[in-house]
Amino acid sequence: MKRRDVLAMPLAAGVAGAAGQRSLRRHIRRRPLAVTMWDFSWLERRWPGAGYEDWDVALGELKQRGYDGVRIDAYPHLVHAGAGKMWELLPHWWFQDWGAASRCRVRVQPELNQFLKRCREHGLCVGLSTWFRQDVDDTRMKIGGPAELAAVWKSTLDSIAAEGLLDTLLYVDLCNEWPLSVWAPFLAKGHTRASAEGVRWMREAVEALRRSYPDLDYTFSFTSEYATFREQDVSMLDFLELHLWMTHYSDFYKRVGYAYERYDQKGYDNLARNGERVYRENAAHWQARLEYGIEQLAAWADVAKKPLITTECWALVDYKDAPMLPWDYILELCELGVRRASATGRWAAMATSNFCGPQFRGMWREVDWHRRMTEVIHAGKLPAGFGG
Repeated sequence: MKRRDVLAMPLAAGVAGAAGQRSLRRHIRRRPLAVTMWDFSWLERRWPGAGYEDWDVALGELKQRGYDGVRIDAYPHLVHAGAGKMWELLPHWWFQDWGAASRCRVRVQPELNQFLKRCREHGLCVGLSTWFRQDVDDTRMKIGGPAELAAVWKSTLDSIAAEGLLDTLLYVDLCNEWPLSVWAPFLAKGHTRASAEGVRWMREAVEALRRSYPDLDYTFSFTSEYATFREQDVSMLDFLELHLWMTHYSDFYKRVGYAYERYDQKGYDNLARNGERVYRENAAHWQARLEYGIEQLAAWADVAKKPLITTECWALVDYKDAPMLPWDYILELCELGVRRASATGRWAAMATSNFCGPQFRGMWREVDWHRRMTEVIHAGKLPAGFGG
């Protein structure tokens, strides 16, 4: 192994970071990281054949493909309300392969710490996030303000710190795709990130957590309100975790007939009938829209003077293994996204898609493709403030 590769690896157990460095700069030392999103699948998809029933197998295969870390749901609201309790969760959707598509029962601790230990053993770092999964009692609705949001996360970090596992953490994302109501239903209706109230939630929650755990980096991940990025106050965030797909900056889904149907098969029926055809009829156009989106995110990084991380990205938002759903054009778009984003030098870490998990067999089996893409990421230039 080359010295450069050793220095670029996430920190192993017991290795202290440089004095004054927070979690991102302790883990990202010589090159950008290749990461993936395992969301709530890491805990919910543990039945036989679901992909995560044996964490060592899944993590070993992830490492084999060249990845450095995973982003997972830490279920902070459930940890806060009862870390060792068996929770019954409702399905967030019926037709996606993230998580369970039917009711399931999970216990967050000690499973979360066990997973972090496995990641440490495989040389992988972990970004914590949350989709605020709904249990039968809708515990997430007890979050009434930024103080409660910080409190559920503090309980979670306390449970991790108790077993000496904070060194495995790359960062904490306080809410997936803030402030979408689908993930943060406890927010007032019409809540926008650019509003004074939106800024207050982010600032107060981050400040409260930083008082308890100053050595971690914090953010809220985003996927909306990109048109007003120059007006948004993100000064309280340590980095921008921005999600981007070609569909953000195009009418692709409208032409295909897909509308994020969560409990209706018609969306995937239309995608199967029309998706690849619409793409192939004008591939250059759809590729240009993705490139435009990447330029916009890089511009936001410049304006905010913050590094970028992207863990959900590039082609389509939703996809899966099914008849008439080929992976070829998804891989094509994702490769374009990785190469273009890497070339900007604005990304400290990035994913290759949001389908990089063992349940997406059509993409997971493309081992050589993953290796090529992670090599591109690793060869990229780090944003200012990293390395040295």
